[in-house]
Amino acid sequence: MEWLLSLVAYNNGEFTFPEARSFSPNANHFDFPRITLFRTLSFSPSFGLVAPKIFAFGEGQGAAGSESDDGAFRVSLIPREFGLYRRVYFSKWYLKGARSSPNHSGTFVHKFVNLNLRSYLRFLEWMPAALKMPELELIDHAGLDSAVFLRIYLIGLKIFIPITILAFSVLIPVNWTNSTLKNSNKVYSNIDDLSISNVPTGSQRFLAHLVMAYVFTFWSCYVLHKEYEIVAAMRLHFLASMKRRPDQFTVLVRNVPPDPDESVSELVEHFFLVNHPDHYLTHQVVYNANKLANLVEEKRQMENWRDYYQLKYDRNPLKRPTRKTGFWGLYGRKVDAIDFYTSKIDKLSKEEAAEHENIIKNPKYIMSAAFVSFRTRWGAAVCAQTQQTRNPTLWLTEWAPEPRDIYWQNLSIPFVSITIRKLIVVVSFFFLTFFFMIPIALVQSIANIEGIEKAAPFLKPLIEIRVIKSFIQGFLPGIVLKIFLILLPMILMLMSKFEGFVSLSALQRRSASKYYIFLLVNVFLGSIIAGAAFEQLSSFIHQSANEIPKTLGVSIPMKATFFITYIMIDGWAGIAGEILRLKPLIIYHFKNLFLVKTEKDRDEAMDPGSIEFATSEPRIQLYFLLGLVYAAVTPILLPFILVFFGLAYVVFRHQIINVYNQEYESAAAFWPDVNRRIVTALIISQLLLLGLLSTKHAAISTPLLIPLPVLTIWFHRFCKNRYEPAFVKYPLQEAVMKDTLDHAREPNLDMKAYLLNAYIHPVFKDGENDDKVPGDEEFENILVPTKRQSRKGTPVPSKFDCTSPPSLPDAVQ
Repeated sequence: MEWLLSLVAYNNGEFTFPEARSFSPNANHFDFPRITLFRTLSFSPSFGLVAPKIFAFGEGQGAAGSESDDGAFRVSLIPREFGLYRRVYFSKWYLKGARSSPNHSGTFVHKFVNLNLRSYLRFLEWMPAALKMPELELIDHAGLDSAVFLRIYLIGLKIFIPITILAFSVLIPVNWTNSTLKNSNKVYSNIDDLSISNVPTGSQRFLAHLVMAYVFTFWSCYVLHKEYEIVAAMRLHFLASMKRRPDQFTVLVRNVPPDPDESVSELVEHFFLVNHPDHYLTHQVVYNANKLANLVEEKRQMENWRDYYQLKYDRNPLKRPTRKTGFWGLYGRKVDAIDFYTSKIDKLSKEEAAEHENIIKNPKYIMSAAFVSFRTRWGAAVCAQTQQTRNPTLWLTEWAPEPRDIYWQNLSIPFVSITIRKLIVVVSFFFLTFFFMIPIALVQSIANIEGIEKAAPFLKPLIEIRVIKSFIQGFLPGIVLKIFLILLPMILMLMSKFEGFVSLSALQRRSASKYYIFLLVNVFLGSIIAGAAFEQLSSFIHQSANEIPKTLGVSIPMKATFFITYIMIDGWAGIAGEILRLKPLIIYHFKNLFLVKTEKDRDEAMDPGSIEFATSEPRIQLYFLLGLVYAAVTPILLPFILVFFGLAYVVFRHQIINVYNQEYESAAAFWPDVNRRIVTALIISQLLLLGLLSTKHAAISTPLLIPLPVLTIWFHRFCKNRYEPAFVKYPLQEAVMKDTLDHAREPNLDMKAYLLNAYIHPVFKDGENDDKVPGDEEFENILVPTKRQSRKGTPVPSKFDCTSPPSLPDAVQ
């Protein structure tokens, strides 16, 4: 049995591999399948000394394990049950370089199926392994965004475990020890016996529901307050302890006013040298390089195809590969494939050079925005968090996203059009939410026998076939609805992009807000009040405001069975689908079979990306809403909520450790949205309970519920004022401390060289990051000359040459 021993240096989430060697252990001492051992030792400035560790990966292994108290080794074994599917289930370790493609020896079946029967008996070992990695190490491994995302599930457990115990101890006996439903002529289920529907009208037992509503609210607010405090502290600690990043020193400036005498670059330089003379360092104007980016991407694809055919020719030099000249190579005359793609690449190179020249020389390609970098974090914080001029609509500053987080296409959108774009999106989203069922109904009306025969009479003989007719009647309408629901997140993301947000994290948060509202209206309210959302809107418009909670409250207990089923089908099954990863598995093998041509293609096909916050978080919030609404109404629903949060926490912890590869780091900037939506769910649950009790003629209980929403809103305002600034502002005290530490550690760091190309558009980069350039630069207070006629008397010339328009870096010349 051969083992591979590799020494790995792990520092701040990055792996290096100095050496690796194979050896065969004594079978008397080892009784494991083939594994790879990774010995790690690191010192993290953020969390102190990290003990030595061993990461072990074998035929069925991967990911991390536990650490002993004496700082000894940690061994982690991850089941790998699926043969060639390891790139799907442990893709993160491949992307980090901690694993490589296995040698496929043995039978053909063994390549695809794990024939080691013992491994199937240990198939649940991944669950305790997923819980062993400490949170600080998880942050180093996957980032703060991923670690805080898991805390959403943890909040669900913290809120609903005590609530479930109290509800089963108090409310279920109160509800069950009545015979209201039994003595009525209504059709009811056993679940209704345990709900508030079984309490007689006007009963004093509703006081128990009132008291529990207060207890549930106070407990939920307590948990939310503690978690907000913890996450805010985690964010500040993360920002203070993380290594130097360009976004800590850089501000995005937008709506730079036009000037007839100066270019945008000269204007930005002059403004910041005059107004921030002691801290301004350099800047990079924003170019509209979208067309150039498309050309670069097309050229990359052509180069990929050429490399593929070149490899194919190298394997068989006796035959030159060919392809057809038509679309996707499906038709046209046959030509030499290598020559074909070489000519395509040459043509695209000329177009790319011409477009590049246009960007440099044509001022129309320069947008009224720039990334401005400062010598210190303190200087950047002052600029990003203050108003720059008398006119609050000019020289708008905000923290620049980290370079990985920038959505470059939206930087070319003129700032003046963003307000109009947002108004268009608001109106469009309103109609999408409340009239969502109209296009589905139209398509489904066509997707029936009569509709198809009317639209396409020539298909009538085919439709009358029994199998096809059964498919159209039984499956087609449901398939149409499912397709619309699959397309919905894409539509919402397109809306967010149209609004003009310039960071991927902001796009995700904005799309999540839209998706949550859509689920609230069309899934929650739409299920409680049977009918489409626009029908609900019509009924609400014709009702007085105080009648709406009553209408909803009456319907809530009757829908408990439906929502229990929904939790099992959507929640439980969704978690099972997450761990099985059937969709990524199929997509990976499809790409591997038809699209992968080089090893780089294989890595791209394997990359799972980040967790889809825009769709995952709103769905989690729907379960918070269901749990809080039904806690005092039908408590039997709560265990189903608990199972969901428990399974989801374990599964997503495993996926974050082994699968998902964080694309950017926003330092948990989404947490205020998470807190706000849980508070919204609390208020909705209180209003609906108020409406329900009013229909039960609980004259004593109902008025006492009125202060509860008021107190919850006050709690939200308190948390917003106390903790939200940590997510939108950077304390100057923290900035000074971090600057002082950096200066003590690296007094000769050349910050200008470090920041010079950090915010160059990716199409202009040569692929190398200028992270650290040794050297020292003395900065002096300077003023800058201006070409503006009104300021010819600026006394001291700038050391930055402003006599000619700024050019792009040498890397893009």
